[in-house]
Amino acid sequence: MNPNGEAGHDHHVTDALDRHDEHSVGHSDHSGHQGHGGHGDHAAAGHQEHAAHQGHGGHQGHGDHVAQFRSLFWIMLILSIPVVGANTMFADLVGYTLPDNPAVEWISPLLGTVVFVWGGRPFLTGAVSEIRTRQPGMMLLISLAITVAFVSSWGSSLGVLSHELNFWWELALLVVIMLLGHWIEMRSLGQASSALDSLAALLPDEAERIDTDGTITTVPTAELVTGDIVMVRPGGRIPADGRIVEGAGDLDESMITGESRTVRRELGDTVVAGTVSTDSALRVEITAVGDDTALAGIQRLVAEAQNSSSRAQVLADKAAALLFWFALGAAVITLVVWSIFGTPDDAITRTITVLVIACPHALGLAIPLVVSIATERAARAGVLITDRRALEAMRTVDTVLFDKTGTLTKGEPAVIATSAVPGEDENTLVALAAAVERASEHPLGRAIVAAAEQRELRIPEVSEFQARNGVGVTATVDGAQVSVGGPGMLASHDASALPVSEEWAAQGSTVLHVLRDGQVIGALALADEIRPESRDAIAALHARGVQVVMLTGDAHAVARAVGDDLGIDDVIAGVLPQDKGAKVKELQASGRRVAMVGDGVNDAPALAQADVGIAIGAGTDVAIASAGVVLVGDDPRAVVSVIELSHATYRKMVQNLVWAAGYNVISVPLAAGVLASVGFVLPMEVGAILMSASTVVVAANAQLLRRLDLAPQRLTRPVREREHDYAR
Repeated sequence: MNPNGEAGHDHHVTDALDRHDEHSVGHSDHSGHQGHGGHGDHAAAGHQEHAAHQGHGGHQGHGDHVAQFRSLFWIMLILSIPVVGANTMFADLVGYTLPDNPAVEWISPLLGTVVFVWGGRPFLTGAVSEIRTRQPGMMLLISLAITVAFVSSWGSSLGVLSHELNFWWELALLVVIMLLGHWIEMRSLGQASSALDSLAALLPDEAERIDTDGTITTVPTAELVTGDIVMVRPGGRIPADGRIVEGAGDLDESMITGESRTVRRELGDTVVAGTVSTDSALRVEITAVGDDTALAGIQRLVAEAQNSSSRAQVLADKAAALLFWFALGAAVITLVVWSIFGTPDDAITRTITVLVIACPHALGLAIPLVVSIATERAARAGVLITDRRALEAMRTVDTVLFDKTGTLTKGEPAVIATSAVPGEDENTLVALAAAVERASEHPLGRAIVAAAEQRELRIPEVSEFQARNGVGVTATVDGAQVSVGGPGMLASHDASALPVSEEWAAQGSTVLHVLRDGQVIGALALADEIRPESRDAIAALHARGVQVVMLTGDAHAVARAVGDDLGIDDVIAGVLPQDKGAKVKELQASGRRVAMVGDGVNDAPALAQADVGIAIGAGTDVAIASAGVVLVGDDPRAVVSVIELSHATYRKMVQNLVWAAGYNVISVPLAAGVLASVGFVLPMEVGAILMSASTVVVAANAQLLRRLDLAPQRLTRPVREREHDYAR
């Protein structure tokens, strides 16, 4: 095992294949998706000359090594057929007679040597690497087994050792089975890393750049620089992060947020590389390229998460190291005991079987594969696990702290209530206010216009528009002077506020009155709009026995109104950003396991202090060092997705560890022959099959994580209905 928490044999074997095949990943020429940032960091590790241009370098290796193991397996399988068929020991066991021809006798030794040298080379090279790094593990155990079988078989073929030690057929089967196991493992790991490849594939190879003279030139995406203007046609993908300078349209941002619904983006809005303009042509000014894009940042976070260690991985590493010494000790004891109480042939046979069946292959795969699949599933749902320990700790969280603004709320004003004086219609009130505010750039004005559009009201035309700072706006609508403003506007017309305005103000709302020809005709209450998903998220957390606390710098009245509306257990208001970390620490001191959910900027101290820091709504700011989990979208229900993923991942880790370690502990004594006295002796080939079977079981168990549905929409359903969604 390596210190990064991944199975060490993976690196030894893939390194061996790199040296074995001059056309492996390190030397291949990738022509597609160049310059897409996210994978360049990985490619650069060993291939600096390509780092600046290759987008897929870092994970292309999975595909190459899967193909190499597949090819090597089939070649060795074909060579093994005559090795096994022409072996005298196998013929005696099965009960057929070989032709009395000296040439037939040498088929097994000659082809068996090819199988050992060629098919066994990845394992032998890996063993050498383990010896050099003084980290003995599975590669060394496999190499010992096949080397002992190879030497004893040649000794038997040359007449130096007993005929019963003719293990050519067992050697061939062992190499083939080991290659099959590694092929399956590499394919699984390759699938687990597919999130990165999928993200990289989202970028277009070319972009339509608009030159200074207005002409449109098709250029490779890698040639775009900050400040370029590009044309994005309907159905086309944004080639790099940018800002819309002309046009508006609905964008499919599911690759970033995990949300299937399109999002409206208009003039001045930022857009992210890889997202799709579904219905309109846009002109976008490029603001970030290469490694600076959000997509590249997401790729880095997913890759770092797949390479980070967790407590369970550290446990697996220690178990694998102990298992090596356990297997080595068992092999030595087996050799000594069978040499004393049995025959030398039996001693060698039993020792080889022990070495084969004790390989910690399944144990090495138990944790990395589970976490790789978990991070891949999370990434596809818009949840980025930047620290495996955060994912592991999330299952123990009993208190979730939410920041208010931009987390539970949308972070922008919206009309939440209207009141018209007797004789006036509320829709007319909103339409008049929207007519005046449509010419205003103020956020409150935009909120009023949005409210009118949401009600599908006809907004009349205006003239003689005037705006006065600190007072409000005035315009002529259908021959009447209409004004919208706060206390300053009322004072300028010597008018009184409506009684309901005091109640709205006490709840933290901003109150604007609407006047027609100097007379108040109604009022509007505006406040930071609560996300509709927030109620579902809090209800789902409560259903799981998790306490919900809101931590905000807003006034107590505002915070309490939101807290009561959402059913939050406790509200901590009036807290400065620098004091939020201390509040988290207070909860931890009382014995609570705390997850903090915030925007990742002014909540950084609290995110860092919490047992799990979760940054929400970070679609274009994914490099948040203080958070262990990043929700790329702004749906707070995804917090519950993280909890479910944490529980499911931990279950799979425990199941795989119990199976892998328990299997070896039980099987090694059987391989050593402890039941020989009752006539049961575990054949070497059966030991090899069982060892590889344990790896397949572990891999298949980990793959069940792919059935876990992390869609936030599913969380709105009753918990009872969801219990059967995932087969535990």
